[in-house]
Amino acid sequence: MKPGQVTRLERLYRRRVPVEKVISPELARSCTELSHEIRRQIGLLINRRGIIESVIIGTDRQLVIPELARSRSGPRLLRGVRFVHTHLNNQPLNKDDLTDLALLRLDLMAVLGVGNGGEPVSISLAHLVPPNPQGKPYEAWAPQSLQAFQCQCDQFVQSLEAEISRATPALRRTDDSPSALLVSVTAERRSDQEERLRECQELATSQGIQVVGTVMQRLPRINPKYVLGVGKITEVIIHALQSGADLLIFDRDLTPTQIKALSEMIELKVIDRTQLILDIFASRAHSRAGKIQVELAQLKYLLPRLSQSSTAFSRLGGGIGARGPGETKLETDLRRVRDRIHHLERELKDLSRQREQQRPRRLRQGIQMVSIVGYTNAGKSRFLNAMTR
Repeated sequence: MKPGQVTRLERLYRRRVPVEKVISPELARSCTELSHEIRRQIGLLINRRGIIESVIIGTDRQLVIPELARSRSGPRLLRGVRFVHTHLNNQPLNKDDLTDLALLRLDLMAVLGVGNGGEPVSISLAHLVPPNPQGKPYEAWAPQSLQAFQCQCDQFVQSLEAEISRATPALRRTDDSPSALLVSVTAERRSDQEERLRECQELATSQGIQVVGTVMQRLPRINPKYVLGVGKITEVIIHALQSGADLLIFDRDLTPTQIKALSEMIELKVIDRTQLILDIFASRAHSRAGKIQVELAQLKYLLPRLSQSSTAFSRLGGGIGARGPGETKLETDLRRVRDRIHHLERELKDLSRQREQQRPRRLRQGIQMVSIVGYTNAGKSRFLNAMTR
């Protein structure tokens, strides 16, 4: 680009958009004229105060939105920014635009159609919608001329977010229990998949997790990076948004790379089957030996994942999948973790020797021993309590 064009792009940061407008006519014309000159798409990330946070330059056919800051905590469902960008040759919204709208949970996605002379010919707009019987994830408005376009942006986004909140059961709860979306991806038969999902739901419920929905996908080959297909990830994000889920639970084991990739794409905490089971053990371990075994298992599970920066392990500080060892920062030195593992293993060996000494004593005294064996959450403790009352 020419130096003068770069300067004009930089000046876009100084512009302010009235909060009641998606984009001002003057700013829209500046973008379309410059886009026409450089033959590239230009995009603006605009927050709810009308401040332009980013100016993005793409190619003539596509534009890649950089990684955005994580959403603020609290009841806000949408990200708090809208994306307005140009399409050469007056093209309307396309599939990539709608996918970005869902993946990034933008307030609005708007497209300015560039005319042959660089003028803004039309504006197209789309937004996410609350849960509905049709299962429609978003609504796209028909292209309109910029002069005829009517949208009170600030009021529209606020009412949209309020409507999504009202229609999302998980957000109306007064307790602090987490809500989860269960995800199953497999090449197995449908009946086997449904059985595993029911089992996972029982495990989650036993930990006080409210299951707000399930997503199932059968694939002949599991995606090595995201597990799910890319199209299914969009569906998961929309489902999580509409149901108010703050946690994704997979009914299979995930690699550290998969957890990292999913957490970055979906921006929710992601745990797998093993982590859920370890959490159950941690919450129910009462003896010294039990607590040591759980902490040891959790640290061994965590060790290969420490180098992966993600929502799931950015900070293990309470909540599902984080009981047992306590709060462990992502930057924890691997040597210290290994040292802790070695220390716990030595403690277990000491306990094992004590048991070896106690066992002959019980045998000499003729004390009968009974073992109750069963799968996690099968009811072993309930059975023991019922028998010993």
